[in-house]
Amino acid sequence: MPSSTTPLLASALKTGDTIGFFSASSPVTATAPERFSRGKKFLEEKGFVLKAGSLTGHSDHYRSGSVAARAEEFNQLIRDPQVRCVMSTIGGNNSNSLLPFLDYDALRADPKIIIGYSDTTALLAGIYAQTGLITFYGPALAASFGEFPPLVDETWGSFTDILMTRHNAPYRYSLPAHWTDEKLNWNDVTPVRAKKLYANTCRFLGKGRIEGRVIGGNLNTMSGIWGSPYMPEIRQGDILFIEDSLLNIATVERSFAMLKLNGIFDRVSAILLGKHELFDSAGTGRQPVDVLLEVLNGQEIPLVDGFDCCHTHPILTLPLGTDIVVDFDRQHIDISGQYLR
Repeated sequence: MPSSTTPLLASALKTGDTIGFFSASSPVTATAPERFSRGKKFLEEKGFVLKAGSLTGHSDHYRSGSVAARAEEFNQLIRDPQVRCVMSTIGGNNSNSLLPFLDYDALRADPKIIIGYSDTTALLAGIYAQTGLITFYGPALAASFGEFPPLVDETWGSFTDILMTRHNAPYRYSLPAHWTDEKLNWNDVTPVRAKKLYANTCRFLGKGRIEGRVIGGNLNTMSGIWGSPYMPEIRQGDILFIEDSLLNIATVERSFAMLKLNGIFDRVSAILLGKHELFDSAGTGRQPVDVLLEVLNGQEIPLVDGFDCCHTHPILTLPLGTDIVVDFDRQHIDISGQYLR
């Protein structure tokens, strides 16, 4: 297990760099060609060279290809010295299958920015656990950069702030004024209409200033690597980041209870809970935070409810494995640790 005191860092991204993209699970490049093309064009117009993974345009029903083919697609990109950022196209359900077959030595020798969200959590966590490389929970090529303006522009703003801009002082997140989880305009050539926007009601539930290493990702995905060498150990004082999408309240309660039963809430110093896309409350009227507080059963852990690093739009970019500060009194979140070189 790599030392937490000596993280592996990729270089900052520059205009003109090559971004390689891969489909570790769902075959979105085949099933949503308009959205995929829109995302690719968006990044190309920002000045990047886009390199397609070998499974681009392929579909094996529920996935882009066999386990071996998906692992090889990813390995080809991390072995390519021209590729400086490796970005998922979307998530799915089966990225964890790839973990035993990835070329971790290639990433140790030539660290790259690895970015994505949702099911890509398995790769982000596994790579960090095996190499110490800081990975990034953030936008995916089709799912995020294939979104229409203006939401895609706010996603882009956070992406560039984190991955392309040098910060002499700790970086402070600016939470978006509005957000949406409306399922609309997914693979349309032009928008049917503008999506419904909701005022941001992200809440800081706690007191004081908490600093710690941020660990986590999509909680449902983490259950597929839990207890394995690919799940980073959650240590005393860590800040737990969790989010989920399209789940019902029963499943969410089970996931939160899993954390409770494994003693995670006894170790973490704070929780970042992302907004839950299209949460099914089963008629209860409750939200994920209500379920979490019930599971905590009076255990006091400072909690941010509704952090915009999740399946909703826009999505912020969060480096996993670095130190962050959550100031509950002033209600802001800063990245305080090093995450790029």
